[in-house]
Amino acid sequence: MTDSKARTADDLDEAARIFTEVRPRLFGIAYRMLGSASEAEDLVQDVWLRWQAYDRASVRSPAAFLATTTTRMAINALQSARVRRETYVGPWLPEPVDTSADPYLGAERGEALAFAALLLMEKLTPSERAAYVLREAFDYPYGQIADILRSTEPAVRQLVSRARKHVAGERKTRVAPEAQKDLLTKFVAAARTGDMTALERLFAADVASYSDGNGAVRVARIPVLGVERVTKFFGALAWYWEGIEVDWVATNGETSAVLRRDGVLQGVMTVVAAEGGIERILWIVTPEKVAAFA
Repeated sequence: MTDSKARTADDLDEAARIFTEVRPRLFGIAYRMLGSASEAEDLVQDVWLRWQAYDRASVRSPAAFLATTTTRMAINALQSARVRRETYVGPWLPEPVDTSADPYLGAERGEALAFAALLLMEKLTPSERAAYVLREAFDYPYGQIADILRSTEPAVRQLVSRARKHVAGERKTRVAPEAQKDLLTKFVAAARTGDMTALERLFAADVASYSDGNGAVRVARIPVLGVERVTKFFGALAWYWEGIEVDWVATNGETSAVLRRDGVLQGVMTVVAAEGGIERILWIVTPEKVAAFA
């Protein structure tokens, strides 16, 4: 091997080492921005390809450069994703991530990771979401966020402030993870038997059920709202639970039920709960969103 080829190989090895070191943070940014693990993986792979082709000698801070590239690409991807979601059949829900298998996802700060937060962030503009994620989940200084977003520090402070007010204005005090798991366990037990009295006791007054199937047969295409309707809906679905096996998995920092029948994955279900009981039932059956649990 010539000296030139050796230097090229060594340089690429160093580029790979740097990228591997910061990759967990890049995925954490991309996932919180997009709400999709598969799309986040694809985006991070595109960042790696750009990093390989870039003039790395001109980069003073590789970690900052890679985070900036990831965030800017995520903003563009989110804008495109929202156009695609306009044709999505039924409710769109975030793709669950097994945080027991990917502990680094919430290793720095767990903010902006739970389903409740991801759903609320869907209403933010891409720039607000980026500023909120970088500040709340990764504690980036306002000045650095301004550089990433090609903005000014006062403007970024306003973005973060607006995002915080929106998220805080709609978010209720969530129960502890242990209580959330307990409510989910009781909900699954009551749904199995169609026990409407037990179901009703678990629900908050504004409970809603969302099923993400993207047009799949026998999957509700509109949200089911209110205690009476949600209770009747799941009370009438006792037949579904015949032969269903349940595994409890840590997703997005809370507990989800992975549902299988005869070993075949049927979907992933979780609940968002506050002091008043279960507020949201999230049922994800779209194959590409739950493939990681198969």
